[in-house]
Parts: sequence; C-alpha cells; structure tokens
Amino acid sequence: MKKFLLLLSVFAFSFFFSQLTKTFTVGGTLRKAVLFEPAIKSEKAPVIFVFHGHGGNAEFASRKIDFQNYDKEALVVFMEGIPGTSGYVVDKKGLLNGWQMFPTDHGNRDVLFFDEVLKDLTENYNIDTGRIYLAGHSNGARFVNVLWVERADKIAAICSVAAQGGRMIMGAKPLSVWMSMGKKDPLVPYTMQKRSIPIVADNLKTDPKTAVVKGDKTFYTGTNHTELVVEERNAGHEFPHESIPEMVAFFKRHRK
Repeated sequence: MKKFLLLLSVFAFSFFFSQLTKTFTVGGTLRKAVLFEPAIKSEKAPVIFVFHGHGGNAEFASRKIDFQNYDKEALVVFMEGIPGTSGYVVDKKGLLNGWQMFPTDHGNRDVLFFDEVLKDLTENYNIDTGRIYLAGHSNGARFVNVLWVERADKIAAICSVAAQGGRMIMGAKPLSVWMSMGKKDPLVPYTMQKRSIPIVADNLKTDPKTAVVKGDKTFYTGTNHTELVVEERNAGHEFPHESIPEMVAFFKRHRK
C-alpha cells in the first residue's frame, strides 16, 4: 500500500510539475498564459495554442479543453484574454475576458500577445516552428481566425469551434482548417456559421469530389496538401470534448 501511495504521489508531482504559468507585458498590460510541457520528449515539440471563449480564463480552459492529455508530445499553451471586447450577446460592455474580433482591434493587442508568447517559446524551448497549431472556442475561435488573417505564415493548422471567420477571412492564405459548429447553438446561430464554409473552401480551393463523410464530419482535400474538416454537431455552443482526439490527429497530419 505504501509503495502504491508513493507511486501515486510521484505521478501527481510529475503532472503538476509539467504545468507552468507565465506572464508577459504587452503594450504595458500584464498578460497570462498557462503552459503544459510535453510529457513525452521529442527532438522538436509541436505547439498547440488554445484560446478560451468570452468570459473564460486559461486555468478553466486547461481543464475543459485539455489537449495536453491527448497529445503528450506537444507543448500546449492556454492563452488568457483580458476585458475590453464586447460579447455582443452577453457582457455587452466588455467587462469580462475576451479577444479582439477583427485585425487591428484594440491596437492588435491579442495578436501582439500571441507574437510575444511564440517568441518566448522559440527562445526557451526546442519547438518545431513548422507545427504551430491553434484551437479556439467561441470568441476564442473568432480570434483564431483573426490570427489566420494576420499570422498565417506562422501557423500549420487551426480549429475553430462555435464561431467562424466570415467575410473577414476572404482571401486568407491556405492552411488546414477544422470548423466545428452546433446545430442548436443558442449564441452563435448555426445558419450564420455555415456561411463561412464556402469562404474557407474557396481559400483552400477544396474539390467537392474529395468529400468523405464520417458521421457528423465531412473531410475535403485542398490545395498544397491542405485539408478542410467540417463538423456539424447535433449540439449547442459547447466545445466538443469528445472530438479532441480527432483534432489532435488532424493537427498531426499537417505541418507548414
């Protein structure tokens, strides 16, 4: 029994030791990110950035959108937003944590935050700059699309859940995209999110003939080995935790 408890304590210590909170000063504002270092060491680690929804925070996202538990080789970074962006449906005054909705919003504060964190990771970890991935939920998904427009040259693939890019992403550089939307979404209507599908398909020059349907997901092949995955769930606004393993596999299929 004592040996079992000792092993359990060692496991718990190892788990918590791999988590690191870092702060950054960007434009005079203190910003925060929670990092999970790779549990399995490799020559160069891929990086998965995760962006929470409006009103969220990095700690909560790390428990609910736990990519670190499904990709042991990745350095997983949970970014934390700050107040100032209207939630439109909720928190219209922008008192809660959120992300810029368009390029150059708020002096591009969140894009610059991403730049600063990526610079820090490049300097302090042996990362694979050809395997930088983004995943976002709701307002965080919208910001992932902002980063697609602003920093496509840094990114291999993105996953946006419960909010898409719309007209903002027209003409964005082709990269692999996973679009997830709930047909019963009460906050960002499914009909509105669907309008982004042909825009993304045009960006990637996908061929409809390549469509492969697997359950609630449709897979398309795009230009330059890109891929479009459209996930249309019979669900609401929540992040589909059950899809994380497939999202990880999707990321692993693509590199810049």
